[in-house]
Amino acid sequence: MSTSVASSPAAARRTFDWRLRFGLLSLVWGFSFLFMKVGTESFAPFQVTLGRLVFGTAVVAVAMAVKRERLPRGTWTWVHLAVAGFLLNALPFSLFAFSELTIPSSLAGICNATSPLWGMALSLVALSEDRPTRRRVAGLGIGFLGVLTVLGVWQGFHGLDVTGTALALLASLSYPVGWIYVRRTLAGSSHSHLSLTGAQLGLATVQLAVVTPLFTSMPAGFPVVPLLAVAALGILGTGLAFLIQYDLVAEVGPTTAQMVTYFTPVIATAAGVALLGESLSWSTPVGAAIVLAGAALTQARPGPGATTGTAEPVRRTRERDKATA
Repeated sequence: MSTSVASSPAAARRTFDWRLRFGLLSLVWGFSFLFMKVGTESFAPFQVTLGRLVFGTAVVAVAMAVKRERLPRGTWTWVHLAVAGFLLNALPFSLFAFSELTIPSSLAGICNATSPLWGMALSLVALSEDRPTRRRVAGLGIGFLGVLTVLGVWQGFHGLDVTGTALALLASLSYPVGWIYVRRTLAGSSHSHLSLTGAQLGLATVQLAVVTPLFTSMPAGFPVVPLLAVAALGILGTGLAFLIQYDLVAEVGPTTAQMVTYFTPVIATAAGVALLGESLSWSTPVGAAIVLAGAALTQARPGPGATTGTAEPVRRTRERDKATA
């Protein structure tokens, strides 16, 4: 019965369209780690993050203007958005930029894939409605086994920059902390998702605009390639990526849209090795595969007989979109 619907030209065209956008989203998020690496070659990490937020906010602002969306109102709404902007944008973006001063972009991309694992662990503590299942707990254990494999724990982390790796892992931890905060404070907001995210990115930009001059000095120059990398990081990896993800969730649902998480580290690794000449030991791709397998298990949803409704996964994914990593 479903084949008759899928066989229509309109349905086939829609299927092609979402797959194309899915692939584009995987590419821009995967290449974001390469863009950060190139940007930090000439600019301080805070400057790279500030540039990323300025360009990303501009893209979302244009989208809001086209759709005639207004900024949200209410003092507490703005307070919560300021905290969300810090946890979901300013902090993780900065931590990733600092981490790539000493670790390969491919490793940073793999560390980013641990976010679902951190989210699973935190939700069991902070969200009473998230009931642990054997499959999800097993996924948590498998995922962290993958992290240890990537880090080469059996050889005492030899050749690994512990500080840079820790910063990347902290960045990936910041995302689920932010998602949980948003879920507790803004999930019932009457404002549109686009409006909330535009304000959130704007507040994160203000935060970096205050911090950056305090800890950095004016760049001696603005080399073209690093500058273009920062612009691409903001326009593509933040602003455009958010808009694509938002449309994907609306068209194909949160479960399918979330699958992009498992392609991002693969693309980040391939880009780092192919374009930046980064080295790759056997433990990195093997560990990454284990991490992704564990993350997939933690994201497994209850079956049809479970009491959890479909609205909760949709809401959770919409909150997650605000990271725009």
